[in-house]
Amino acid sequence: MTDNLLQIIRPDDFHLHVRDGKAMRSVILDTARQFGRAIIMPNLVPPVTSVQQAARYRHSILDALPDGTDFTPLMTLYLTDRTDPDEIVAAHESGFIHAVKLYPAGATTHSDAGVTDIKHIYPVLETLSKVGMPLLIHGEVTDPAVDVFDRERVFIETILSPLINQFPDLKIVMEHITTKEAVQFVVTAPENIAATLTVHHLLMNRNAIFTGGIRPHHYCLPVLKREEHRQALLEAAISGNPKFFLGTDSAPHPQHAKESACGCAGIYTAHTAMELYAEVFDQAHALDRLEGFTSLFGARFYGLPQNPGTLRLKRERWTIPESLPLGTERVIPFRAGDTCQWKVIP
Repeated sequence: MTDNLLQIIRPDDFHLHVRDGKAMRSVILDTARQFGRAIIMPNLVPPVTSVQQAARYRHSILDALPDGTDFTPLMTLYLTDRTDPDEIVAAHESGFIHAVKLYPAGATTHSDAGVTDIKHIYPVLETLSKVGMPLLIHGEVTDPAVDVFDRERVFIETILSPLINQFPDLKIVMEHITTKEAVQFVVTAPENIAATLTVHHLLMNRNAIFTGGIRPHHYCLPVLKREEHRQALLEAAISGNPKFFLGTDSAPHPQHAKESACGCAGIYTAHTAMELYAEVFDQAHALDRLEGFTSLFGARFYGLPQNPGTLRLKRERWTIPESLPLGTERVIPFRAGDTCQWKVIP
């Protein structure tokens, strides 16, 4: 590593949305260009709830990649109130499904089929504990009486803490954490509890949604929080604590679906993910800790070997495109038209 050139072990993205069909074919190469592997979210329509569905989805992703592409999709299953524990056993035995995803029903995009009460899936959680497969959690309550900015904190207090007591051996990843309370919870929790951090939550606080007007392309769930929370996330990311690792939560939506009267939640960061994470760590004077966060800690938690290849980034100013193809439509990438300070190079 020099001041202007970084070479790190090829990183992984442990939280990624690539959609399906033509949209998936438009975005998957952005991830494969930078990452060796990615945990693929299962919230399609209909959701990926079985091993058979996950196998078909995996095949479609691999089929979209040019020959010789060094990228492995790590598949997941979508939990519902009716998920059969036997399906979890089959998923574990499949070799290509690496986790299951818990969406509280109604918490985010395409989560309507999610879990309505955590107790409904206790048999599934018991099975997950036995086979050692991680549970990935969108950690927000959906009670309309709870303020949107408090939903993560309340989830930790009312659902997650009791859940860990009930299933102490369950491996859990708190996805895309957004609060200082979540950081503190993960730091003090047992070693089987970890968390992913997105680049947009590391770079922005909630003011970004309202700067100069409503900014729909900065709207995501969990929603951006106060600056004190962003600072806590940043400190966690650069801390070298292996409980925190990269998960972009990159989520492409067509431009019209974001710029509407009821815009979709999600930010498309995959196009410039590693460049922007490098920028975050550079600004924090912590480039020496980037490799652990992006390339080592997540793989260890999932019990995966580190990727054999490397990724190189050069300090170079370049302009992020104003828009990108998304099937037959367009997606607005994060920081469209803005200048980035790092660039992935061959």
